[in-house]
Amino acid sequence: MSVLTRDEAQTRADLLTVLHYTVALDLTTGEDTFDSRTTIRFTARADADTFVELKPAELRAATLDGQPLDPQTLDDNRLPLTLTAGDHELTVDAAMRYSRTGEGMHRFTDPTDGETYVYTQLFLDDVQRVYAAFDQPDLKATFDVTVKAPDRWTVLANSRTTHDGHGTWTAATTPPISTYLMAVAAGPWHSVRTQHRGLPFAIHCRASLAPHLDDDAEEILDVTTRCFDRYHAKFDEPYPFDSYDQAFVPEFNAGAMENPGLVTFRDEFVYRSAVTDTERQTRAMVIAHEMAHMWFGDLVTLRWWDDIWLNESFAEYMGYQTLIEATRFTETWTEFAVARKSWGYDADQRPSTHPVAPEHVPDTAAALLNFDGISYAKGASALRQLVTWLGEKDFLAGINTHFARHRFANATLADFLDSLAAHTDRDVHAWADAWLRTTGVDTLTATTGTGPGRWTLALQHEGGRPHRITVGVYDRVLGSDRSLVLRERHETDVPGEPESHTGVRPALVVPNDQDQTYAKIRLDEHSLEITLRGLSQVPDGLTRAVLWNTLRDMVRDGDLDPFGYLATASAHLPEESDLAIVQGVLTFARGQITDRYLAPGQRAEALTLLGELCRDLMRRTEDGSQPGLRLTAVRHRISSAQRADTLLGWLAEDTVPGGPELDPELRWRILARLAVLGAVDGTAIAGELERDPSATGQEGAARCRAALPDADAKKRAWDAMFRGDELSNYLFTATAQGFWQPEQAGLTAEYVTRWFTDAPAVARRRGPAIAEAAGQWAFPAHAVEEDTLRRGRACLDSDDVTPALRRKLADQLDDLARALRVRDAG
Repeated sequence: MSVLTRDEAQTRADLLTVLHYTVALDLTTGEDTFDSRTTIRFTARADADTFVELKPAELRAATLDGQPLDPQTLDDNRLPLTLTAGDHELTVDAAMRYSRTGEGMHRFTDPTDGETYVYTQLFLDDVQRVYAAFDQPDLKATFDVTVKAPDRWTVLANSRTTHDGHGTWTAATTPPISTYLMAVAAGPWHSVRTQHRGLPFAIHCRASLAPHLDDDAEEILDVTTRCFDRYHAKFDEPYPFDSYDQAFVPEFNAGAMENPGLVTFRDEFVYRSAVTDTERQTRAMVIAHEMAHMWFGDLVTLRWWDDIWLNESFAEYMGYQTLIEATRFTETWTEFAVARKSWGYDADQRPSTHPVAPEHVPDTAAALLNFDGISYAKGASALRQLVTWLGEKDFLAGINTHFARHRFANATLADFLDSLAAHTDRDVHAWADAWLRTTGVDTLTATTGTGPGRWTLALQHEGGRPHRITVGVYDRVLGSDRSLVLRERHETDVPGEPESHTGVRPALVVPNDQDQTYAKIRLDEHSLEITLRGLSQVPDGLTRAVLWNTLRDMVRDGDLDPFGYLATASAHLPEESDLAIVQGVLTFARGQITDRYLAPGQRAEALTLLGELCRDLMRRTEDGSQPGLRLTAVRHRISSAQRADTLLGWLAEDTVPGGPELDPELRWRILARLAVLGAVDGTAIAGELERDPSATGQEGAARCRAALPDADAKKRAWDAMFRGDELSNYLFTATAQGFWQPEQAGLTAEYVTRWFTDAPAVARRRGPAIAEAAGQWAFPAHAVEEDTLRRGRACLDSDDVTPALRRKLADQLDDLARALRVRDAG
């Protein structure tokens, strides 16, 4: 599919004003294709040649101002148009293919009850898989959408829908929106409906998940309405659409998508099994994030994809901050520090790093690669620093000016900075140059000293950004060598002069104490020693998150032995009260330290330490007072198990002694680990699938079958991923997750070499979504060897790697090289 370049988009935007789309979809024509008829009314400012995009199974007919166009002129995804100055009407009639990869119009049949659902995911350039369009964000238009659907189906769209009684649903005319934001979701949905502020609100899921949605409907709608009210308190511009639907849809590639009036979420957020309160907070944050997009992205939309941060960074920042202000989730920045910020730090230290607001994104393929930890986590961190530096009052005033100036239109970074500048004397353009146009992570290194009645603090600054930070100063509690108490917090600017303070040197000095900036932190020697000995005694959860991130960065940079990190976790996690921290530390320890940063001969010892830590956490939660902590400990004890007997006992009893009882998620987790250990076979997996035939069960079975230590099982899994095209995006990912296991390195050695030919081939054949899955989940990340690195670099040098896979491969190779350095440092 031809990508759209920025120059082409600019030329077309200079030529056209697009007024209106009429889109008629027929979803009753079969399982493989649907009918799409599009009429576009637009004006050309001059005589010129241009094109409209579509990617049909069959282009039946097209007319321009009533005159037929030759369907044979369709070149890949471009239908050429020769225009005269003035008004025009283009009609395109085509059959379009359903997707199994979450791109375009995705079709899913629920294995539980046989019901079928379809939904659109048109970001970034997948519009042309559903309807003909001038597909770029700055050619906004109003939309009229009709959908013919099977009996018993409900059709959801960007605006309120009505049914004519004969199978056709009509959506109300939308305000001007970008093409990628048009949305439809159709099927026999289970819906929970309400009204808020005079608008219809609803949540939807497939019928088989109805009991689980009903269990959480009150919580989901409470978060939704609280955030809605809080945004109205912040923003002068009211919610700009006529309804607010949230649909939890199957096999969704992203976490969610901000379609105006119809937000789509991955339906794992409809919990079938027990979850922790931190996971509920994550769901709430995604709800708040997507609602923020109704203003940041939908009302005011970027002009071109170089300004995706105007969408994602703002929604990320607003989502976290609004949860604190409006809901019971008041510690969200701790979870952001542990789970999201580390994503940004990692991405920003790879060769593929880019500015938050890059100055040149040449085409849509390049743009798609920039939806990463930099555009989300780093951008949100930059905004948090901007609010610290600018002040929230001026920041919100600038935002509201921005909305007023560009409502239902498009804007750039320069436009936004001009809106901010109208409310402050600070040089926001210089701030943006330093923070948004540069790459990499600054490092702030603390050194402390003592003198008569005084102590000093100096912050060495590696990097070019100014920082406004809070420094936390902590003392030991009298009579204790571990307990710590806050002496003071004070703000300081970096770069700046060394500070001199009266009194004795504190036990612990924490730069960036409240995590208000984006920088790696290095502690002074004395503070590092106190941290390793007394981290759990630091009184504030956000400060502990900053310290855990510091230790994580030190491991990744070869400055802290991985076993030192595990020892710190063993000492302090049993006393940790913030579940987000526990989950983040255990995930890093199990996912990176045991499988990548330690040599194979050290892995068993590390897994033993993690298993003992999880047993300790389980002993401390036997009274049932901390179910989330206990569930987290159980999950990680399962993944760290090296023998099968305990897990087989749990599975047979259908419970963990002392709880919890095994729900489907825990049963599949146990079965997957037993498959790795060779303690179950295909018959056991089939039996579990009969017990849980759901879509999640199908994924669990695929994961388990691929994890079996059997040559035939590995061949079947590999062929399913790379030889056939039948696996959906989710089943591909599940199979990949099961395939590579460090315990089975000898069995899968031949496939390490094969990945570098088979993955590029499947990426070319099946497109970006499968390419990303092949790069992220199917890459042999456990093979931390120089030969893997050499083969990977040779693959990157070839011309056969698609952009989506190339980015993932480059990142994997950088992580692999880092793991080799960590091993060498140890």
